[in-house]
Amino acid sequence: MTTLPTISRPVPQDEVPVRLRRLLVVGLLPSLAAACTTTRRSANLEEAEPAFPALSYYAQIYREIDDGDFVVPAVDVKKIDPQYLRQVVDYPTSERVGTLVVDPYQRFLYLVMEDGKAMRYGVGVAKAGLEYQGDARIGRKARWPRWAPTLNMINRDPERYRQYAGGMEGGLRNPLGARALYLYKDGRDTLYRIHGTNEPWSIGKSVSSGCIRLFNQDIMDLHTRVPVGTRVVVLGAGSSQPDMA
Repeated sequence: MTTLPTISRPVPQDEVPVRLRRLLVVGLLPSLAAACTTTRRSANLEEAEPAFPALSYYAQIYREIDDGDFVVPAVDVKKIDPQYLRQVVDYPTSERVGTLVVDPYQRFLYLVMEDGKAMRYGVGVAKAGLEYQGDARIGRKARWPRWAPTLNMINRDPERYRQYAGGMEGGLRNPLGARALYLYKDGRDTLYRIHGTNEPWSIGKSVSSGCIRLFNQDIMDLHTRVPVGTRVVVLGAGSSQPDMA
């Protein structure tokens, strides 16, 4: 007698015993869970990798600040070139610790620190910021400084500046920002200023007025670090770096 081959056929779902279906589902659960876990872990690892510089770190530095007089608005660090955000950098130099070095052509200000390091701040530079070079001393410091436009500024844009010819009190609208450092040479005011700004977008750029401007958060930080009498070196066009040790 010839034995016919057995032909298997798909078993309809409703013919699979309920117990067997349950076993199949339970058996698949660990592998499905493992796949989901792996995917989530991979995604979490990607999300956990911080951008450099870490935006959360800088968002804290450039947050809104209430200094008791005014509330300084936060800076949207996502819109700022990271090189102009405050940071410690390698900076070997023969200048003493505590010296300020202004490099208007590279748009940086350095506070010399120990071990070949410096705190670097991004700056905006106006024409007046390029008219002085050499050394000076901080002769005066001011919180929320008063400001008055120069005669040249009034002549250039009378509609904008004439109304402030008598001066403007310190505040959020004042172009000198939250703090100012006044540079003196041989006891005389050089008219060179390191100050804040109410135009944070201008940091790292050439600007129309003022001298050397920093983010308000940065000039507030620098104001606390440097005393009156601090030596300041302003570099010229031919020396974008100070003398190296």
